[in-house]
Amino acid sequence: MNDRELEAFREVRNSLIKRGRPPSVRELMIDLGYRSPRSAAVLIDRLIEKGLLRRKLDGGLQLLAEPELNQDHAQTVNVPLVGTVACGSPILADENIEAVIPVSTKMAKPPHQYFLLKVNGDSMNECDIHDQDLVLIRQQATAENGDLVVALIDTEATVKEFHNSRSTIILKPRSTNRAHQPIVLTEDFQIQGIVVATLPKEVLN
Repeated sequence: MNDRELEAFREVRNSLIKRGRPPSVRELMIDLGYRSPRSAAVLIDRLIEKGLLRRKLDGGLQLLAEPELNQDHAQTVNVPLVGTVACGSPILADENIEAVIPVSTKMAKPPHQYFLLKVNGDSMNECDIHDQDLVLIRQQATAENGDLVVALIDTEATVKEFHNSRSTIILKPRSTNRAHQPIVLTEDFQIQGIVVATLPKEVLN
């Protein structure tokens, strides 16, 4: 992979992560300092040929892998970044995956499966989880009292502190914003996983 291809890949990845969509060919042309959109389009085609990007049915782009820059880098695993959960679809359905991001195996420990979720709002800021941060989630369907979980309620994914009190489940916010209130549930939700780490939004810059 040459420097221009790597630069183009990074621009696509950062746009997917920060804006939830790939850059247009014209935006990529401007970001890379080209005068013709053709040059940017050729770079996208090369990244697709190398198996790093895939063109989706709607014309958008999906990241499939990170380029291997050298053999001495820390061991990592590609973890999918999940965007908005589509109505009726599992949280890790293909249409929800915006990108894949390499994460150290010291954090994403095998043999467990992991995904990343972008936080929306301030309901967990007392746990140092802030708006637009990425949380690393270990997939599992159970939780212990006090665990920070990703719960799927109807079609909405939310990060909250889990508490099981007899037949009632309480998902508690941990926020300085007192507008956030606990969510009381019976069985009409699914635990998608446990929060194991927070990646601040600054790592994407």
